[in-house]
Amino acid sequence: MDNQSKIIMYSTQWCGDCVRSKKVFDKLGVAFKEIDIDYDKEGFEIAKKIQNQNPRIPTIVFEDGSFLVEPSDVELTNKINSL
Repeated sequence: MDNQSKIIMYSTQWCGDCVRSKKVFDKLGVAFKEIDIDYDKEGFEIAKKIQNQNPRIPTIVFEDGSFLVEPSDVELTNKINSL
């Protein structure tokens, strides 16, 4: 399994930035796991912990342990290309 397929995105259905980030993944053909924090309490707690109790979405966690919060399309694309 390659690095890209181990990306986790904490999101919600109503989040415009989440929809935009999903489009970047789709455009680049990158697999990711999506966790909707409106329905997944454990996922909500993980996102909260990553961000010092103030979860913002999308929070995208990469296999190397790094993460991006509300990234621009360029930031997300650059990170994916660096994996």
